[in-house]
Amino acid sequence: MTITVLFILLPIIAGVLLVLNLLLAPSNPDSQKVSPYECGFEPLNAQTRNPFSISYWLVAVLFLIFDLEIALFYPLAVSLNVVGLYGFWIRIIFVGVLTIGFVYELGKGALKFTDHRSEITRVTIGREE
Repeated sequence: MTITVLFILLPIIAGVLLVLNLLLAPSNPDSQKVSPYECGFEPLNAQTRNPFSISYWLVAVLFLIFDLEIALFYPLAVSLNVVGLYGFWIRIIFVGVLTIGFVYELGKGALKFTDHRSEITRVTIGREE
């Protein structure tokens, strides 16, 4: 079986199985099943979809980018005599592009962590803040 056949056949099989699951699976939603679970207690305020800041994803993306940079530096340290000056300057250009991008993000204010929750009226038990 060639790879082309696999690329065509596997998504078709996956799609058929997903459709069969939707058609044949029992669906009996219950109020207990669809209600939020907070450590065994009822939610303190009835609203469970409170917005919250998820700025941590930005730290994760930056970590991945710079972790990848570090992973690319390990082979350079081992094979610097093999790649020579050309490989060295290519790596310097790569780091320069990453640095320019990072400085651009800093300048645009994309790395400022603001708490958007302070703009929203918070409702606590029985009173507004």
